[in-house]
Amino acid sequence: MTDVLIQARNLSRAYHNGREQICVLQGLSLELRAGESVAVIGPSGSGKSTLLNLLNGLLPPDSGELQLFGRTHSLLTDSDWAELRRTRIATLFQDGNLIPTLTVSRNIAFRAGLAGLQEHEGRALLEQLDIADTAHRYPDQLSGGQRQRAALACAFAMRPALILADEPTGSLDYATAQRVAPLFFDAIRERALGALIVTHNPELAQRCDRILELREGALRPWDSAVSS
Repeated sequence: MTDVLIQARNLSRAYHNGREQICVLQGLSLELRAGESVAVIGPSGSGKSTLLNLLNGLLPPDSGELQLFGRTHSLLTDSDWAELRRTRIATLFQDGNLIPTLTVSRNIAFRAGLAGLQEHEGRALLEQLDIADTAHRYPDQLSGGQRQRAALACAFAMRPALILADEPTGSLDYATAQRVAPLFFDAIRERALGALIVTHNPELAQRCDRILELREGALRPWDSAVSS
């Protein structure tokens, strides 16, 4: 694949705590192409969630260059970002982020509808994820693992170009994660999606095409020998 979905150079982002400025990201660079999955690992507080929020437009960088789908972040309006999140960028949060007043099937239909799709493959996705029996349940009637799989179905039903995932199998038990992970990565490759996956799970990270470590505000290729 040659299509570059994310191109970031020297991104920086800081927070202010009173008079103190805390640099979370500093000099961060990243390239992600269609059909490629990249894992981002790092300790809690290293800036992984901040990175995801920069890439989906919920936070602006303080400095640096960021392009998504060939479009420069500084030229994107709030409406542009909202459209990208509706149609091209699927963000998977740890809590599933389902609408509590809609059943699982209606959550999927709603998500696909936001992307402009009148038809979707929600039923097939629920069957593949082994939660077809949850279609008419509400999110509060599901286990954490079921909610996470329902969120995966919502994400794939919108047919995005880019998936940003925060621990996409974090609420799954080991056996279920072993079944779901191959489906997740098969879908990424078959649909030529780009995926940036934040995770503490080494097995999940090693399924990705590349593993990057977020350390001292920047991304570096993961060196397993150093980490161990």
